Amino acid sequence: MAEHESLEFGKADFVLLDQVTMEDFMENLKLRFEKGRIYTYIGEVVVSVNPYKQTALYGKDVIEQYRGRELYERPPHLFAVADAAYKAMKRRAKDTCIVISGESGAGKTEASKYIMQYIAAITNPTQRAEVERVKNVLLKSNCVLEAFGNAKTNRNDNSSRFGKYMDINFDFKGDPTGGHINNYLLEKSRILKQQPGERNFHTFYQLLLGASDALLESLHLSRDPAAYRFTREGANNHSSGSEKCSHRAVADAMTVIGFTSEEIDSVYKILAAILHLGNVCFVATGDDVEVENAELVPYLAELTSTEPESLLNTLLYRTVATGGREVIQKGHSANEANYARDACAKAFYERLFCWIVARINTVIEVKNYDARIHGKNTVIGVLDIYGFEIFDNNSFEQFCINYCNEKLQQLFIELILQQEQEEYQREGIEWQHIEYFNNQIIVDLVEEPHKGIIAVLDEACLTGGKVTDTLFLESMNTRLGKHPHYTSRKLNPADKSMDFGRDFRIKHYAGDVTYSVEGFLDKNKDTLFQDFKRLMYNSADPVLQDMWPEGQQSITEVTKRPLTAATLFKNSIVALVENLASKEPYYVRCIKPNDQKSPLLFDAERCRHQVSYLGLLENVRVRRAGFAYRQPYDRFLLRYKMTCEYTWPNHLMATDREATQALMEQHGFQDDVAYGHTKIFIRTPQTLFTLEQERAQLIPIIVLLLQKAWRGALARKRCRYLRATYTIMSYYKRHKVKSHLLELVERFQAVRSMADYGKGVEWPEPPAVLAQFQENSKLIFRRWRGRQIVKNIPPSDMDQIKAKVAALDVLQGLRKDWGCSRNWGRNYLVSVVENPAMADQFAKRVSALKEKVHFRSVLFSCHVRKINRCNKSTDRAILITDQHLYKLEPRKQYKVMKSIPLSMVTGMSVTSGVDQLVVFHTQNHDGLVVCLHKMQPENDGRVGELVGVMVDHFRSWNV
Repeated sequence: MAEHESLEFGKADFVLLDQVTMEDFMENLKLRFEKGRIYTYIGEVVVSVNPYKQTALYGKDVIEQYRGRELYERPPHLFAVADAAYKAMKRRAKDTCIVISGESGAGKTEASKYIMQYIAAITNPTQRAEVERVKNVLLKSNCVLEAFGNAKTNRNDNSSRFGKYMDINFDFKGDPTGGHINNYLLEKSRILKQQPGERNFHTFYQLLLGASDALLESLHLSRDPAAYRFTREGANNHSSGSEKCSHRAVADAMTVIGFTSEEIDSVYKILAAILHLGNVCFVATGDDVEVENAELVPYLAELTSTEPESLLNTLLYRTVATGGREVIQKGHSANEANYARDACAKAFYERLFCWIVARINTVIEVKNYDARIHGKNTVIGVLDIYGFEIFDNNSFEQFCINYCNEKLQQLFIELILQQEQEEYQREGIEWQHIEYFNNQIIVDLVEEPHKGIIAVLDEACLTGGKVTDTLFLESMNTRLGKHPHYTSRKLNPADKSMDFGRDFRIKHYAGDVTYSVEGFLDKNKDTLFQDFKRLMYNSADPVLQDMWPEGQQSITEVTKRPLTAATLFKNSIVALVENLASKEPYYVRCIKPNDQKSPLLFDAERCRHQVSYLGLLENVRVRRAGFAYRQPYDRFLLRYKMTCEYTWPNHLMATDREATQALMEQHGFQDDVAYGHTKIFIRTPQTLFTLEQERAQLIPIIVLLLQKAWRGALARKRCRYLRATYTIMSYYKRHKVKSHLLELVERFQAVRSMADYGKGVEWPEPPAVLAQFQENSKLIFRRWRGRQIVKNIPPSDMDQIKAKVAALDVLQGLRKDWGCSRNWGRNYLVSVVENPAMADQFAKRVSALKEKVHFRSVLFSCHVRKINRCNKSTDRAILITDQHLYKLEPRKQYKVMKSIPLSMVTGMSVTSGVDQLVVFHTQNHDGLVVCLHKMQPENDGRVGELVGVMVDHFRSWNV
């Protein structure tokens, strides 16, 4: 069973409906559509409702959710059925097929593209180049076939107007190695005429609106679709921007597939020739017929690479061989010429489409395959076939399409029954007969030899003389009048919904369809004069030659009568059914929710009709024959074992079957089940829902228990990690500390013998834990080193050293040259060198002052230039003792002009430059501003010396 969704989304599998009725079926389908659940199962069949909007259901993450999973393990999806078909093919080496059906606009084309996308995504994990090439060609072929085989209709913007069956070949590893495409019943009548609001095939508008101006000019085309009879109906129903992108995409896809540039050019020429051919008009002139717009004939001849005279002759005449093998030329009437022109246009396009399919097949076919070397070659078939069609006016095409659906519906029911019977037989379960509608009687009505409608139609086409569609209807009334599924107005005169001589009705399994016989004979004959075939075969274009091989036959050559269109179609469908019957089938049933292409509207009556003709209700009944649900024992236990004490968390019984039986007996469901060899069969959905409810109640408790155990395990694991971490960190720290200390010892063990006591030794980078320790060690080392240096200084130099240290401390590098490197003399006025004339006078003055004030020492003396408040300067001298600051007059034997006790001095100011300016600040704000000068040598700076002496003296006072 698929992974259960909330009950608000209905039943994910129609087999689990409480009651198998159309009302319950439609209610569940509508609920799921409204909740955005566009896929629902019927066992292994996927019912798909077109959402008419972009959905996030097909990305890489979704592909991974379904890769390798069983069909019932995930919510319903196209990918689930694609994966099931792929697994069956790969595991059991069995050919499989996926049948996609539904009416136009139901989403068949998109479904087939998504299935191809999924198969491409899950194959070739080793990225082999040849496999990637095959996958790319298979995917690109969709683009080309859509352009040439799809058209915009009133029901669908991208309606497939042909049936397609694609075989994808796989090697023994499950990688695609090639493929083959079969096409069925291309709607070539669309070339000539479209319903109001519809368009011709996409490729015409892509060429006219998307091709370059140069290409259109070479094809003698204009850009206006209204200029051509075959595209006039859809002239205003397009977007030039999108057509241009589509034209480029198709051209690129054809290049990737392997079409040569010459072949692509030929395709464009054939399309242009069809458009020009549609504009050819004929006019009767007496007994003859002429081409009214003769300027088109050279264009057609150029595009088809034929001679203009031969082409014109083929348009106006036909060649006939008499019984004596004499060849005569017969002129067309205007009506005959028009018929021949239109038949040629249809044949042109049909041959072109078949040639494109064949060309793709030559590229993707499996080459050089040897089963002895490469292993078994298996196949997945994808069938995208038209659905049942009921229009206001149903003609030959709808008759063929509906016959095809009857045939496939018959196969569908037979295969479902066969699969069910085989499974019951394998599991040892008794099969119960199922009542269902067997549409073989309708299939026989159409295809039975000598009696069916196709046989009557072929007989009418082969009969000589003037046979009309009305005579064909009369023949059917005579021969099929007693058939319970056939009627006409003549057989039922009271039914006024049919016209006399025109309509007949078939009671299909999907409903009654009224067909008009008008055109049946012409469409079945599909007549094309041999002259056109010979003309195209003799073309200089090799592509056209390849399309018309029968043109090489001589006009006098006797050939078998060609099979009619209906017979050819019947034969192809019979072959298709036989092909499908030989494979293990999987189904996608597509439903169109409304005709307005709205993502919100669910037209119940519209959908009910589709459910009927798709036979979905019969499918549910067959699937539920006796048992609504079946599951392998191991899977069943995996999902429901928590509901039984004997199976949770794991059973101890001999087999899974015994454990499953114990579980069902504990719940009292033993009368509602049957036990097969490998699967359990449950009769009613209520049993399954009861198990689901119990499971849903237990899951939160189990989740909490698991969360508790898991969180505890995580916490214990984290605790162990933390303990181990801290232990490692502790040992590592010890290691780092020890290593660092050993390195310090190694680097600094010889510093005592160094001349600089280790000043140049580089300190190693410490670990973080020893950062502060290293800073303290550096401080201790610097103190030790300073002590070692001081120990070697003579006592006589200690005062000078202290003064220099004091200067360094207060100047803090603000003054660049402060005299650190020279010897400080301090008392410069007593120096004979600096003051030779007045040294004695100064000495006498100092002695006199010493006797008067009893100072102990001279701290500093020097000549200065004194600057007053008026910015006038005069030569003076200063003398600084340990008690006073004296300003002296050198010219008057150093007379004391001013005496300032050092206790009154509050500070000094100097500049950061090279000048010798000094300012002494005092408590009474009567400071002294001087500039030291008359120094020997002249550039000798003494400001730093003066500052250092004063600071050192004042510090000693404080001490």
